[in-house]
Amino acid sequence: MPIRHATLHQLKIFDTVARRMSFARAAEELNLTPPALSIQVKQLAEIIGQPLFEQVGKKIYLTPAGEAMTTACRDILDRLECVAQELAALQGLEKGSLKLAILSTAKYFIPHLLAGFCEKHAGVDTALFVGNRETLLERLAHNQDDLYILGQLPEHMNVVVEPFADNPLVVVVRADHPLASENDIEPSRLRGEPFIKRELGSGTRLAAEKFFEEHDVVLKTRMELGSNEAIKQSVSAGLGISVLSASTIHAEIVKGELAVLDVRGFPLKRQWNVVYPAGKQLTPSSRAFIDHLFATSPTHWFDRLQVHTSARSAARKKRRASSD
Repeated sequence: MPIRHATLHQLKIFDTVARRMSFARAAEELNLTPPALSIQVKQLAEIIGQPLFEQVGKKIYLTPAGEAMTTACRDILDRLECVAQELAALQGLEKGSLKLAILSTAKYFIPHLLAGFCEKHAGVDTALFVGNRETLLERLAHNQDDLYILGQLPEHMNVVVEPFADNPLVVVVRADHPLASENDIEPSRLRGEPFIKRELGSGTRLAAEKFFEEHDVVLKTRMELGSNEAIKQSVSAGLGISVLSASTIHAEIVKGELAVLDVRGFPLKRQWNVVYPAGKQLTPSSRAFIDHLFATSPTHWFDRLQVHTSARSAARKKRRASSD
């Protein structure tokens, strides 16, 4: 049977199975029963005349025909999405869609920026995925979303990178930590402090470890945690110090739960980047959101944090002077 008899429904199902490499997970994503999904994949294989998957143990793998179909499906589905966006553009931006994937660290400001975008473009269908760096890089490799918000840039990937805001990293401690009232702290003084790290592969962790290695400071790791919230709670409880993005701690600084240490060499200068695969044809909605990012940069949030931290430092100095 000629391949032209394959349906878009079958191609979408096959593409999802190939991306997830699991019939069960693909069925869950598509809200289908595994038997119904398997039937569609089997029918597509019959149309092609070759098996698309082979099973070894409990895992499935793409056959050479499956590899070829994966590339073809991605091209077809991407092109259909572009056509849909082009048709939407002819009716105005309000008929488009936007799929955005962001780091969990960016959840402290991107939803606010996205809300402003949605207010201006109420007809654009938006979807937001929040995950860790490893998950986002996997989604980026499979071109699952329109845009990606990353701090640490991906290595060995052909992507377009557009920096849109500062992402300074700071050393945070419990507000009553002995070092909180000191200025121009040598990095070596943090040697021996119990340190709370992000999970392996985190961009924040990589940047912090690089800094302390360059200053010959061996960190005394107390624990590794997979979320900023867990780290903030642990630091606030007095379990140790940590390095976090300034965008994640504004509320805790204002409430007096955490303090930023004045460590020489900090804040580490990093940037927030909007990333997408090289050669990807951006939809009108995607380009409009990038323009929105540049027009409403969240850098001023860190400026507010600096002002608040400086005010707290001045208040501490005033209290010490009056007590003397």
